[in-house]
Order: sequence, then C-alpha cells, then structure tokens
Amino acid sequence: MMLPLRYCQAGPMAAKRVLKRLFNPGDRLSQRVVHAGFWAFALRITDRLFGLARTIVLARLLSPNDFGLFGIALLALSALNTFSQTGFQAALVQKKGDIKPYLDTAWTVQVIRGFALAGILFGIAPYVASFFGEPMAVPLLRVLGLSAIFQGLTNIGVVYFQKELEFHKRFIYMFSGTLANLGVAIPAAFILRNAWALVFGLLAAQIIRLTVSYLIHNYRPRPKLETRKAWELSRFGRWIFANSVVIYLNKQGTSIVLGKILGATALGLYQISHRLVYEIHADISKSCIQVLFPTYSAIQSDTNRLRYAFLRSTGSIVALSFPIAGFVFILAPELVTIFLGYKWMSIVPVVKILALAGAIRTLATAVGPYLRGVGRPRSEFLLNGISMGIALTTAFPLSITMGPIGAAIAMLIADAFKAILGLTISLVNLHIGLFKIVREVAPVLTGIGAVVVVVIPIQNVYGQPTPTKTILISLAGILVYIGIQSVWWWTRKQGLINIILTVKGTKRDLAEKTSSEGK
Repeated sequence: MMLPLRYCQAGPMAAKRVLKRLFNPGDRLSQRVVHAGFWAFALRITDRLFGLARTIVLARLLSPNDFGLFGIALLALSALNTFSQTGFQAALVQKKGDIKPYLDTAWTVQVIRGFALAGILFGIAPYVASFFGEPMAVPLLRVLGLSAIFQGLTNIGVVYFQKELEFHKRFIYMFSGTLANLGVAIPAAFILRNAWALVFGLLAAQIIRLTVSYLIHNYRPRPKLETRKAWELSRFGRWIFANSVVIYLNKQGTSIVLGKILGATALGLYQISHRLVYEIHADISKSCIQVLFPTYSAIQSDTNRLRYAFLRSTGSIVALSFPIAGFVFILAPELVTIFLGYKWMSIVPVVKILALAGAIRTLATAVGPYLRGVGRPRSEFLLNGISMGIALTTAFPLSITMGPIGAAIAMLIADAFKAILGLTISLVNLHIGLFKIVREVAPVLTGIGAVVVVVIPIQNVYGQPTPTKTILISLAGILVYIGIQSVWWWTRKQGLINIILTVKGTKRDLAEKTSSEGK
C-alpha cells in the first residue's frame, strides 16, 4: 500500500529543518548560544576522538622516550607562545561595536610575533635540550618553530567565529587541522618510528588551518600597524597575557619539573596520561569557555541573567565531565591494557589521579569566562596565579619522591584550590547561595557514587581485563547511572535528564526565567 504523499515528504522536510538549524545560528542570543554550544562540543568531541585514536596508534608504534622528546619541544614552543601572548583576539571578542578597524593591526602584530618566535626557538634550541639533558631534541625544536610562523599568518578574520558565535564555521576551520594531523602523523610513525612523526603531524595541522582560514572567511588582512589601536587592545589584552602565563605554568609546570628531574621517559609516561585523561576535561572546559565568554560579555550588565547562566552552565559542565572522570577512574587498568598495551601499565595510578583532577577543574570552568566577560580579567589572573603557585610549590617535592604520580597529585591539589576559591568568588559576586550549587551537582555525584558501589565488586570478580569484560562492566555502570538519573527526574525534576530537556527548550526557558533578550 502506498503511503500518503505528506508522509513521503516528511523525512526530507525534517532533515532540511535540522540542517537549517545546524548551519543557521538564528537572531536571538539564546538561539546563538545553544547553536554555538552544540558546535563547540561537537568540535571538542570529534577532535578528542580523533586525537585519542591517533594517540592509541602512536603509543603502540613509538616509545615513551619519543613522546618525551616531542613533549620537550612542545613545552618550549608553548612557553614562547604563552610568554609572548598579546591577548588581542580576546580583546576583539570582548570589545563592543565594530572591530574591523582593529583587525589589520592585530594581524600585523600576530605575524611579527610568529616570525620572532620561530627565530627565538631556533636560537635557544641547544639550551633547552641541555636543560632537559636530551640533545636529540635540538632539531625537533628548530623545525617545530615553523608552526609559529604558520599560526601567525592565519587570517585574523576567524575571530568573528567566536565573537558572533558562529561555531559551525570554527568547527570546519579547526577540525581540518585535526584531520591533517592524523593523516600525516600515523603514516609517518609507520615509516620513521620516531618522534619526527609527531612533529610532522603538528606542522601539517598548522598548514591546513592556515589555508582553510582564508577559504572560510572573506576578510583579507594587510600589513598595517597603528600604535594607538594596538595600545587600546593591549589594555585588555595584558591581563589575558598574564592569565596565559599563569595558566601555562599551572598546567605545564609539573611537566617541566618532572622532565628536568627524571628525564624524557618519565615525562613521556606523564604526558600520555595527561593527554588521555586530563585533556578530555580541558577540552570540555575550552568548549564551554569559548561559548560562555562572548555570552557573558553580551549580558554583562544584567545580573539576573548572569546568575541564571552561571548556575545552569556549572550544572551542565559537571553533568558532562564527572561521569567521564568516574568511568576513567574505575576502568583505568582495563583502558590502559586494552588500548595502549602492558608496557604502559605503570601509568594507571597517574590516570586515576588525573581523572579526579580534571573533573575538579571543570567545577571552575564558568568562573574565568564570567570574570572576563564582565570586564574583570585581573581577578581571573589572581585566581590562576594562586593555583599556579600551589602547583609549582608542590610539584617539585612530590615529583622527586613519587615521580609521575607525584606530579599528578600536585595537579590535583592545585585544581582543588582553584575550584573552591573560584566558586566562592563567583557565588559571592552573583549573590548565589551555596545550596543552589549543591542542588545542581547532587544528582551527578549520587549517580557516580552508586556506580562505584555496584561496579567495583563486579570488576574484582572478573579479574584479568579483556575487551568483553570491560564492555560488560561499562554497560552495568551506564545502566546504574541512568537509573539514578531517572529517579532524580521523577522525584525532583533534577539531574541529567532535566539538563537535556532544558537545553532542548532553552529559548522558552530563557524567556520565562530571565529578562528580555538582547542581541
């Protein structure tokens, strides 16, 4: 029997509506926020999945020492990047009004900075290698400096993707580099079997992103340096620079200390753990920050909307990050054995600790964008500075006595202090009671607690990890977690299910619970 014509047309029409929503942010702020959030998380998830696949393959082809050598080169490059950060792009996002007159100046400074970084890295490469006692890192450092040039030449017009919440375009721009990295690094690893495969993958990513930045945005920058405009951008950007420095030292300080004390192999073990676990939460944080910063900037004068946005964003971030941390913490031995092999089993304790540290870090994810968005980057700098001081002062003694495990504990301590202090500052400024935050995170914490109680005994019974046993344990944990979330929804209209429904109805929800919207 033939179906009526309207049913035959329903599928294509529905698909057309979905595609329209995916690629059309809409006019209202709430529409753009939801749209940007979807694409920001889509970018991080796909980037993380491809990155995880790349790491798993490369970990079986390369040694911990290869990852350590690349880690040394990457530490030096990221240090130079951080200590020469202008903060111009963040200033352009935060700035009200037309930013086009500032773009050429910002791009010119960006290009000069890129060439300068490449030259500096070429010159200091022997000294960096000597500091870590790894002379083989010298050529890696010098070649990796080219990535600074490619990054500097990137089209400044891509700043509009964040400012105007057009994250579907940012997805294309960023993910093109991820594909290039994967497509070059893995074949190179099969052929070379050394750290050069990692270097070539990173360079390929930068070259492709440079090319795509001019294909996807029609702005064409030209050399032009207006000191007045540069100074105007730097007044906001200087705090972004200061924040970048302390965030770098907070994040990479433990790696620097560990690499100096114990060498490239220990550094490689720690960085693989960091990449597999901690950076998942870093990706979640970055995705949220990219969306929350322009959002808070747009509503910075409306305290009610700021308060509501802060509560809901914190609850959503915790609902996403904490279950991941719990999953990794419980199944760390199985995940390391199956994906990396037995030669990496020594990193299991590090993986567990970094899973906890990463989850705790995400508690403070909404704090930085809020402080920056309301024009208080100095407060964000002080918060990150305290966290950095704790990380560096604890990393040295703990790394000496406990190696990579000690470095992971230092990160955990620093992230815990930052989360507690940052939330306290934000709750006081926004006049939010502690009970409201506890109410937002309680369903997630009880769900994870139930999973631990049920899954760990099952895990002990099964014994030696295998893929089949790991899948069964994972399914048991997922069913328990979903069951707890269902109870919270039925009894209190809270938890993960409520968050999903809230996101689905964000436009109506914002209209009912906040003041009228502005673009």
